[in-house]
Order: sequence, then C-alpha cells, then structure tokens
Amino acid sequence: MSRPVRLTVNGAPASFDVEDRTTLLDALRDELGLTGTHAGCEQGACGACSVLLDGEIVRSCLLLAVQAGGRTVTTIEAVGSPGRLHPVQEALRRHHGLQCGYCTPGVVLTAIDLLERVADPDEEEVREALAGNLCRCTGYAGLVDAVLAAARDAGPGR
Repeated sequence: MSRPVRLTVNGAPASFDVEDRTTLLDALRDELGLTGTHAGCEQGACGACSVLLDGEIVRSCLLLAVQAGGRTVTTIEAVGSPGRLHPVQEALRRHHGLQCGYCTPGVVLTAIDLLERVADPDEEEVREALAGNLCRCTGYAGLVDAVLAAARDAGPGR
C-alpha cells in the first residue's frame, strides 16, 4: 500500500508517495535525491544515516518515512556550502577529522546536535555523542578534537 508523506526537508516542503515499509533513509535518497545521507549497516549501529528530525539526531534507517510525516528533517545537504563551511565542518577540516568521508555527514549532524544541547562539552561528552558513529579511517582523535574546537570557536552566546 502506498501512502502520501508530507514533511519539511532542509527548510522546504516535500511530498511523495511511499510504501508503508519505506524507511526515511530510502525516501530521502530515492524520492528526494538527497544522497548525502548514507546507507551503512541499515540496523542503526553505524550512524551513517543520521539526520536531524525536529532538531534531534535520529537514525533514518530505523524510522519509517510515514513516521516523519508533518515533521522537519535536516540532512547534510542543508549544512554549510563549499564556499562557507559550517563551523563543525571547518573544524573537521582543520583537525584532520576527514578521510574517506562516508561517516562524515552523520558525524557532522551528530556534532551539531550535541553542540545545540551542550554549549561547552568535555572530551567524555563528545566521545559519548560520537559513539554511535562508526569511522574506520580516522581513529576518532581528529573527530573529537574537531568537535571540541567547534565548541571553543563558537564561544559564549554562539
């Protein structure tokens, strides 16, 4: 059975028809062409599919598209631009937190979610937030350093 889904994605209204069992991940990629949200383990363990749903981090592979109806989704496509990186993206660049890039969209959105909730996280809080994002390339030191730097750079009053 196909159902209509209407939601806001990256600040714009979006609508499409999907089967009941279609995940938000698949709808974002297949229906809207937003391929920055990556399919990894498809079990919610790797974090590659992370998006913000009403401002909170979620695994889009574990959420049905119909569950997102009427809500607001933010994907990596709405974060920064090539000429003007988001502070988290810039910090990842400066602190060598990028390598193959597969985990990067999920890491960026997870870091943004953390920094919205905790203005000045310590290393343990950053590591805990990033624990749901698997990265096979960086060894995590650069990721943690980058998130801490982004928090410092934002400073008081953000």
